[in-house]
Amino acid sequence: MVHTARKEATAGAVPLAVALIAEHARRTDAAHRAPETWVDQLRELGALAPGDPAVVPAWHRSARRPPAEAWRIVLQLVGVLRSTPRIEVLVPPPSRWGPARPRRSVEAAPGDDRVLRRIRGLLAKAESTEFAEEAEALTAKAQELMTRHAVDAALLDAGPAPSEGVGTRRVHVADPYVRAKMQLLATVAEANDVRLVWYRSLGIANLVGSRPDLDAVELLFTSLLLQVAQGLAAAERQAGGRPGARTFRRAFLLGYAQRVGERLQAARKRATAEAAAERGVDLLPVLRSRREAVDSAVAELFPRVRASRSRASVDAGGWYAGRAAAERADVGPRRSSLR
Repeated sequence: MVHTARKEATAGAVPLAVALIAEHARRTDAAHRAPETWVDQLRELGALAPGDPAVVPAWHRSARRPPAEAWRIVLQLVGVLRSTPRIEVLVPPPSRWGPARPRRSVEAAPGDDRVLRRIRGLLAKAESTEFAEEAEALTAKAQELMTRHAVDAALLDAGPAPSEGVGTRRVHVADPYVRAKMQLLATVAEANDVRLVWYRSLGIANLVGSRPDLDAVELLFTSLLLQVAQGLAAAERQAGGRPGARTFRRAFLLGYAQRVGERLQAARKRATAEAAAERGVDLLPVLRSRREAVDSAVAELFPRVRASRSRASVDAGGWYAGRAAAERADVGPRRSSLR
């Protein structure tokens, strides 16, 4: 709802949407009744704090807007929310929540926490460096570590019902260049055995996969968005700020996404082969079983999904500049394996 308000309404509608969601959460006791993923989103929005039940008047006072402008925002938000299309239900809605229950503290295993800290550290370095080669080498290294982590999880969870480990997550992609950013997310997802289904008109992606893979995709995608922004700024300076910058930027993102996807796939294959050699086991049956479980979950959750392919022409200069920005790092076999 907040993503849609930000996309289709005005910026002033976002605090009002959050305030309405927060009041709904208080009235339904969401903090104690909602699924964990629902509560996590409320926490991210800051919608779990106490608030004024008179939502609209309280928002009007805090925003200090003239009455006519405030009512225009209210009516615009109402119109946007009433016209928003229905989407598939991934977690139980409030009408299906049970009675209040104490929250269990769910903590990652020590090994998981250590691996995620290392991955975040690598990506933080990639985001902060001014050198494209170093940024992309660190990103590839993070992908290898993600793959090793996913392989370990697959071996530990291998059993008669791999579908029990399949989860879902929604990622909201903001303007501009939503389609190009979605392509980048798709390449990251594919490199980590995660399936992506997106609502084109809403800019919302549904990810389906195992929890470690979902964490990896979301983490890496966020990092790559920051990295590609740095690469795009450098490419535009080299291009001299020429006319048609919008088409150049879109093509840059698409070219970057394609080449990054190729490099992530190579890093994944390399890490999988190393893990198989170290353990002396054939990983293909386990990984195939996990992929089949993910595909089955996608078919069940999104029975009407259709594959799409973009046929729009792109700016050649932007395309090759994007590929070049993702090409400079040496992520070949000389890289030492991750322990």
